[in-house]
Amino acid sequence: MSANLLILLAPLTGALVAGLLGRRIGSGLAIAATITGMLISAWLSIRVFSVVAVGDGPVIREEIFSWIVAGNFNVHFGILIDRITAIMLIVVSGISTLIHIYSIGYMADDPDEPRFFSYLSLFTFAMLALVTSDNFLQLFFGWEGVGLASYLLIGFWYKKESACNAAIKAFLVNRVGDFGFALGIFAIFMVFGTLDYDRVFQMAGAGEFKPTVDFLFFGDVDTITLICLLLFVGAMGKSAQFLLHTWLPDAMEGPTPVSALIHAATMVTAGVFMVCRASPLFELSETALGVVTVVGAVTAVFAASVGLVQNDIKKVIAYSTCSQLGYMFFSAGVSAYAASMFHLMTHAFFKALLFLSAGAVIHAMHHEQDMRRMGGLAKKIPITYGVMMLGTLALTGFPFLAGFYSKDAILESAYAAHTGLGTFAWIMGMLAAVMTTFYSFRLVFMTFHGKPADHHAYSHAHEAPWSMRGPLLVLAVGAVFAGMIGVPLVGEGWFKGAIVLGQGHDALAHAHHVPFWVKWLPFGAFVVGVYLAWLMYVRLPTLPGIVAETFRGTHRFLVNAWYFDRLYDWMFVTMAKKIGEGLWHTGDETIIDGFGVNGAAKMCTRIAGGLRWVQSGYIYHYAFAMIVGVLVLVTVYT
Repeated sequence: MSANLLILLAPLTGALVAGLLGRRIGSGLAIAATITGMLISAWLSIRVFSVVAVGDGPVIREEIFSWIVAGNFNVHFGILIDRITAIMLIVVSGISTLIHIYSIGYMADDPDEPRFFSYLSLFTFAMLALVTSDNFLQLFFGWEGVGLASYLLIGFWYKKESACNAAIKAFLVNRVGDFGFALGIFAIFMVFGTLDYDRVFQMAGAGEFKPTVDFLFFGDVDTITLICLLLFVGAMGKSAQFLLHTWLPDAMEGPTPVSALIHAATMVTAGVFMVCRASPLFELSETALGVVTVVGAVTAVFAASVGLVQNDIKKVIAYSTCSQLGYMFFSAGVSAYAASMFHLMTHAFFKALLFLSAGAVIHAMHHEQDMRRMGGLAKKIPITYGVMMLGTLALTGFPFLAGFYSKDAILESAYAAHTGLGTFAWIMGMLAAVMTTFYSFRLVFMTFHGKPADHHAYSHAHEAPWSMRGPLLVLAVGAVFAGMIGVPLVGEGWFKGAIVLGQGHDALAHAHHVPFWVKWLPFGAFVVGVYLAWLMYVRLPTLPGIVAETFRGTHRFLVNAWYFDRLYDWMFVTMAKKIGEGLWHTGDETIIDGFGVNGAAKMCTRIAGGLRWVQSGYIYHYAFAMIVGVLVLVTVYT
């Protein structure tokens, strides 16, 4: 067995041991099996990264086994590790290992610990299979694997109705995106005759494909544009972009480590990774890149605006994730894929830190998540306060922390694109930056500053155990230094052949030469956001209520997340229920029961009832019937 394959199999083995044998061997051994598997995977990922990325080694390609052979359809299960995969391996295995360790303390009182850790490791295996794939079908296997694992983890507390509903919602919304993604993969095979990355990208670059295809009632459409848009529909669902975002906030119904794993290192980053991986295709379609840019920019502002008014500490961070994913996508849309991957990497550290810190706060407040019932916790849980402040500063782009380097690289690239859509994305990104700082410090001020809202919970608040604090401290180091260490990622040609740029798509190269005011305007956005949050939640704590009352319609619009849930409920859920009820009453009760099974039975009953008088039991009735019969026969035959 190769060491590269062991990166995938170690978490899978831990998941199987904990899931199948957890009750027999006990929680302790089950947890140890999953964490051991994760440690092995993380260590091997670091070794691979040092060879492929740090040591400038060759791209690793391994064919593990022949997977599907049917006529000219031949797909193998293989491993591809280039620089883009090497980064994802560090992010996925490293963050997931820390979340596993954190979960020891967080889930200590849960009777289903083995099942939880099994799901966590299964989730990690699926994501690792996704990022190491060397063909689109294996990518789809990992893609659906993380979807399954997210369903299991979001609905982990299955006796809780809201958790079950959230899991079903995530599953169904992702199926919408995955339908488009599957069609995109079908289209790739129909056009190129293969699903292998190398062959598809080589043929696409050489123009060895039919330029247009007949697609449904649209007629002839550009082949590459169609493929890229279908693939991006899948990315919209998996990475919770505008219109297919509604599952993400509800995913908070799962345990907090699940939120951190989904939002920081695995599922939601899959869409960004896929777009960057498929850059050789996207670079051939300006239309597809434009759609990616617009959707990403709109998502960044939409999610940030909704985050302004959330009171659930986890939902604030969830909408923050949605917004930051928007940054990553519009960065890819202006062909700054390296900046997108850079932000994906730094975001994984500080977003995991924020979610796990929120979990420590919830743990301290005895499972309270409403920030309005918190306050003054800085004195009670100073370590949690310190690391959460570092995560907040990193997210908001405070100078020389992780987000400062990666988010600014994205904004500068959008400005340097010198296109209408690039400028649009830059403006939307700056607007989202102000709102991001505001809602992030609103969370800090409402949770840790001011007076306690719930004195009973406050008096019993305490720091989390070291199994939870340890990972927080490690992630805090990443939130501080990941940006500095990762700066070479946005250097020219660092990703080599893993990312392909079209002619004239050099926004990232020009980002270093933007005007001075463009470089420092994000810091101005940071200052404005902090000041507004301080003014409204520290200096004048009555001001938010006044603003909400004054702009009641806008506040209600934001609280209801632009009414997308209600719109989708009316369009799909309510309509589906009406169709179901119609089929039930008309199809089942009226047609099947009325005229079918029950109808036939009723007809037989009526006929039997009508004939029942013949069998009266009186001799004179039978004699009369015989006489009538004889008269009829005589009449007919005479």
